Amino acid sequence: MAMRFSIIVPVFNRPQEVEELLSSLCLQEDSLFEVIIVEDGSAIRCDDVCAKYADRLNIRYFYKPNGGPGPARNYGAEQAKGEYLLILDSDVVLPPTYLQAIENELLTRPADAFGGPDRAHADFTPIQKAISYSMTSFFTTGGIRGGKKKLDKFYPRSFNLGIRKSVYDALGGFANMRFGEDIDLSIRIFKGGYACRLFPEAWVYHKRRATFRQFFKQVHNSGIARIVLQQRHPGSLKIVHTLPAVFTVGMTVLLICAIVGFCLPFAYLSAPALSLILLYVLLVGIDATIQNKSTHVGYLSVCAAFVQLFGYGTGFLRALWRIGVKKEQDFQAFRKNFYK
Repeated sequence: MAMRFSIIVPVFNRPQEVEELLSSLCLQEDSLFEVIIVEDGSAIRCDDVCAKYADRLNIRYFYKPNGGPGPARNYGAEQAKGEYLLILDSDVVLPPTYLQAIENELLTRPADAFGGPDRAHADFTPIQKAISYSMTSFFTTGGIRGGKKKLDKFYPRSFNLGIRKSVYDALGGFANMRFGEDIDLSIRIFKGGYACRLFPEAWVYHKRRATFRQFFKQVHNSGIARIVLQQRHPGSLKIVHTLPAVFTVGMTVLLICAIVGFCLPFAYLSAPALSLILLYVLLVGIDATIQNKSTHVGYLSVCAAFVQLFGYGTGFLRALWRIGVKKEQDFQAFRKNFYK
């Protein structure tokens, strides 16, 4: 029987996460798949981990010099034999129904490309749960990252992206970009006239980052990516993409007003500014506490929300200045952010 799915996973120094992902793949209800692990120049390899699963999975391991996740995915796609490529990040864990959910959607209505949402696992650390909340909450992203079924267009992200191999090859795979290469591919899918949609039941557990510092760097780069994408695809920048930058500037102004307000004759500024900040903190904190049934995660979710919005907002504004105003090229302007 022909191979249905090729699961491609780029890896960089994450053998423990790869083991968790492979373990979840062993429990899949659908068995017509292969797994392609592409080690992207890691110092800590996962070849021993992959070898442990050789008798349970149709798995192939490849090592290449470091070049970033996009080239690693392209390398994996060259080796793939499946009709569809399923591109996952190494820090995801799959529910047993993942592949079957994809198959059910494809049988119901064919698609050239698709993606699914992500969730937090009960075993995640409180910080990981808080980060997951901030990336999916209405109060931070508007719930646009795969949680809504009624989306005019759904742009899959590379942590959970599926695409017909023939379409991937026709589009040339991922572009040579440091930031936003997955959204760039999604945009080109729509420009090419291919059918792309959300598969709401094909969700994954996504760990994202383990610390707020790592999370800030990730979302800061995402903010940079939006300006890079606008350069490559004029008109792709929407109002919703500017909101974190507006939040960053607005919150900064409110904090300044609150601080200055303590100094007469500006006392009238302090109370309204503090009230607006407190209102947002309460909304996020209460909602996250209810969703996670934990006041600790609720508190951390407030921190995660500010890290996310300020991280993305500052990256967006930084790129707007350096690329949009100073007309620097992205590789030149942000060479320290690129993979070595």
